[in-house]
Amino acid sequence: MKKLLPIFLLFAATAFAQEIHTPPEKNNFTKATSYDELSAFIRQLDQASEMLTLEIIGKSVQGRNLYAMKFSTGDFGKDHSKIKVLIFAQQHGNEQSGKEGALLLAKALLKPENKYLFDRIDLVIIPQINPDGSEANQRRNGHEADLNRNHVIMTEPETMALHKLFDRYLFEVTMDVHEYYPYDENWMKHGYRKNTEITLGVTTNTNVSSKIRKLSNEKALPFLHKNLGNCGFSSFVYCPGGPPDINYIRHSTFDINDGRQSLGIQNTLSFIQEGMNGTDSFIENLKRRAEGQMTGMMGLIKYSYKNYRKIKKMVADERATLILGKSNPQVSIQSEHVASGKKLELPVLSLKTGSDSVITVSDYRPVVKSLCDVAKPEGYLIPKTSKPLVDWVGRQSVEVLPYNNQDNFKIEQYFISKVDSIDFEGDIVANPTLETREIRLTVKEEDYLFIPTAQLKGNLIVIALESKSMLGLATYKDFYYLLKKGENFPVLRVVKSGN
Repeated sequence: MKKLLPIFLLFAATAFAQEIHTPPEKNNFTKATSYDELSAFIRQLDQASEMLTLEIIGKSVQGRNLYAMKFSTGDFGKDHSKIKVLIFAQQHGNEQSGKEGALLLAKALLKPENKYLFDRIDLVIIPQINPDGSEANQRRNGHEADLNRNHVIMTEPETMALHKLFDRYLFEVTMDVHEYYPYDENWMKHGYRKNTEITLGVTTNTNVSSKIRKLSNEKALPFLHKNLGNCGFSSFVYCPGGPPDINYIRHSTFDINDGRQSLGIQNTLSFIQEGMNGTDSFIENLKRRAEGQMTGMMGLIKYSYKNYRKIKKMVADERATLILGKSNPQVSIQSEHVASGKKLELPVLSLKTGSDSVITVSDYRPVVKSLCDVAKPEGYLIPKTSKPLVDWVGRQSVEVLPYNNQDNFKIEQYFISKVDSIDFEGDIVANPTLETREIRLTVKEEDYLFIPTAQLKGNLIVIALESKSMLGLATYKDFYYLLKKGENFPVLRVVKSGN
């Protein structure tokens, strides 16, 4: 923790902070901020204000620092009356405006008129999760991995650093900042393209607390949209898919392998923000794009400030149901997007007239419906001989307990009689046919890890370890070996006798 400065020096530092310009401001937004420029700028901000502490939370594949900017008027995370908010940007290296918006936001937060926010909030901004991809202006990281498809398997250092930070502070509110690309060839042939400056999405996985999803949709999103509109930016719900004559439109994914859902599955008020990309994915209209992203992020901070007590209580209560094992006894492991009977009035740009328009989408599927539920067991037994599984447990930092052979517990194992496939949002994943068998086994602690489901990551554990889960580990290449026709699934289920 930095030493407190005398009052006159604090005033001087505040004045100095107002004179600092972000790298794109210095360059009149003619280029995106490089990693070196970002590092120098945030270190400059760190020196200019006692409210900001800079922490290196990890390294990228190519050895670049991953910076967390921690804003607090006290010792970060120690005042339990405050709400903890996490905003992270640029998981995809060719989505530059989130990073630039985060830098503008960091500068704005140091202005005296915004200091009141930290009476109730401890905030972390990670302006750049993927510095390697940013330097190359490419989507993926230095391992050619898509970080926003890595939050379940969690093999990449950048993803692991983010989750270690989350696990340390257990933020109540999070936002993952991206850009969407509206210049898809099929849309252009259709004669329209999406034209909203900022789109916003919430958690859609049905295993997330229904109370949290209701608050997100009915209270938080209207506030965020209104704030953007008041500031002169167009906004709409994040709804990928289409065009209407080719594909349906949905509310993003329900998969928990992205930044928003992976944190939301722990009953977090979790959002995704997608600004509109430029045609060159780089500097076109960068100033406007960055300012829109900053405005959306600031809106989330203001919503959290105004509603901090309600959010903190709801998140604490809903997380307690997971930790105490009192959440929904059924976990959805297969789902699909379905229609609600409503049509979508989608704002677009007409390529023919060059003006804003609206098209009516009939094949609109905003509802996520479960196709397959599984009874949540007391826990899972993972053989220590399965190194990929054991390593995964370590990466996810889930709770592991000694297993006691108890009379009121029984052990179940799946036998895989057939392996078919199922469509998951256009991808084909394995869909095994199973026989559930009770087995007699005296478990030796030296042979198995026992992973209880009564913990904060309980729903994540079930989704990851169930053999029939369309979002599970078995759908990843490193874990294909788990599903073999005519063999037993190696992960065992521990259930109460009589269940």
